Amino acid sequence: MTAVLDASAVLTLLYRETGHEVVAGLVDGARVSSVNWSEVTRKLAQRGVSDPGTVTSGLLALGAEVVSFHRADAEAAAALWPAARARARVLSLGDRACLATAIAAPGGYAVTADTAWAEVDTDVEIRVIRGS
Repeated sequence: MTAVLDASAVLTLLYRETGHEVVAGLVDGARVSSVNWSEVTRKLAQRGVSDPGTVTSGLLALGAEVVSFHRADAEAAAALWPAARARARVLSLGDRACLATAIAAPGGYAVTADTAWAEVDTDVEIRVIRGS
C-alpha cells in the first residue's frame, strides 16, 4: 500500500496540527504529487518561511518521494471532476492531482486533512486524518 499525501496532510505534519501523528507514521515511503509539492512550498512561503526548500528537504529525508505529474495523471485528474461535482463539491486541481497520483500508485490511497473529501465518490481509497 502506498500513501499519497495531499498538501493539507503535509502541512499538518510540518505545523504539528491535529492529525500530524497519523501523517508521521505514513511519511516513510509516501508519495507527493509535484502539484501538491508546489502547493506546500507556496504555503510555507506565504506563512513567512524564508527558505521553504530547507523545510521540504527535511520531509524528503523522512522518506517521502515527490513524483512528477504527467499527461496520464492530468487526464485522470480531469476525469475526477464530474464525480466530485455530482456531490456538490468541486475539488481543486491540487486535490485531484493527489487522487490521480494515488490511482497511479500500486495499492495507492490518498491521505488528506480535508474532511470534505469523505463526501467524494471515487475508486481510490481516501483517508481523512481529522474527524469531521
